[in-house]
Amino acid sequence: MKNALFRCKTCGAEYDARKPVFRCSCGEPLDLSWDGSGIDHSQRCQAKRYSAFYPFENSEWVPLGEGGTPLVEEKAFASELGLADVRVKNESANPSWSFKDRGTAACVAHARALGYSRIGTVSTGNMAASVAAFGAAAGMETFILVKGDMAEEKMAPVAIYGVKLLRVQGAYDMLYSESLRLGEERGIYFMNSDVPFRAAGSRTISFEIAEDLGFSVPDWVVVPTSAGGNIRGIINGFEDLLKAGMTDRMPRFLCAQAAGCSPIATAFAAGAGKVSRVPSPHTIAHAIENPFPPSGNRTLAELRKYNSVAVSVSEDEIVKAQADMAHRGLFGQPASCVPLACLRKARADGTAAEGQTAVLVMTGSGLKYTAAFAAHRLSWVDCSLEDLGEKLK
Repeated sequence: MKNALFRCKTCGAEYDARKPVFRCSCGEPLDLSWDGSGIDHSQRCQAKRYSAFYPFENSEWVPLGEGGTPLVEEKAFASELGLADVRVKNESANPSWSFKDRGTAACVAHARALGYSRIGTVSTGNMAASVAAFGAAAGMETFILVKGDMAEEKMAPVAIYGVKLLRVQGAYDMLYSESLRLGEERGIYFMNSDVPFRAAGSRTISFEIAEDLGFSVPDWVVVPTSAGGNIRGIINGFEDLLKAGMTDRMPRFLCAQAAGCSPIATAFAAGAGKVSRVPSPHTIAHAIENPFPPSGNRTLAELRKYNSVAVSVSEDEIVKAQADMAHRGLFGQPASCVPLACLRKARADGTAAEGQTAVLVMTGSGLKYTAAFAAHRLSWVDCSLEDLGEKLK
């Protein structure tokens, strides 16, 4: 592993990235620091086009084909909203069907560079499957800690990888901090939701969006937000591109949350500098149901820095957005469809202006949470072979 630093954007502290540091002593998250050097623009579209943004040697990566996901133009949504262009970054095309694979790949590379043989994570579902898959590929002993109420349908798709899967009763945000403590004690690299290289892995979402748009920048990037690591990484990615001279401006960001669990959007609307714990979270968008996001405070600061916003939407709005996206050929889990619902709200209140452009980040596949089908009025018809001709009229 090459020399690299982690930097806390809140207090300015710096740490050697060649050591297992997961959070700043001030309590806020750390970001991989990059000075803008080492980019060969003639090679930026090659297979290893983003390696200059990371301090790893090729031998430290364990790729499963992550990244390179489609940026799908959606003219129907653009027309509906009066926008010049709306696109969906379809992260369900990753190996384990969610954006988490990007950060997991970077974290596994870091763990291998530091000599770890044991890895783990705390997850509501998507990250559990991702870390299980990459842990299996890397031949590392893998521990997956999930919420005590995690749906049965989500357990087997994690256990199939041969990991040690523990469903833990107790406060989810407390499980996050306890895992880091025990990881240090037991020699396990816990690659949780907003550790430095997980957020750094999300930077490639920004790189690909810009590259697919000819290195232009959309007016809005809309990100469903739970812990805050993904939106932090996406913001950092656009900062990297600007610093490298590959783009000429920053987009605005829309932090998209469900009203049933919206600590960041609530704090943003109140003008607060810190998030408060949501006492009784409940939403169909389980993947972003984090009542006390560890990167919440940092996300608030980044949103304000870039004249950006946080928006929350109702359960009905989320369900409608999921159906509407599916009717356009994109079946995302409910959390993945919150961005469309939030963009609609932002357009209705004038936050997003007519003629602007937007990219919606669809973070995971709808097959991740099939229980959501119950919220839709789905139907089908049974018929006999003899009646088929009549039914096809």
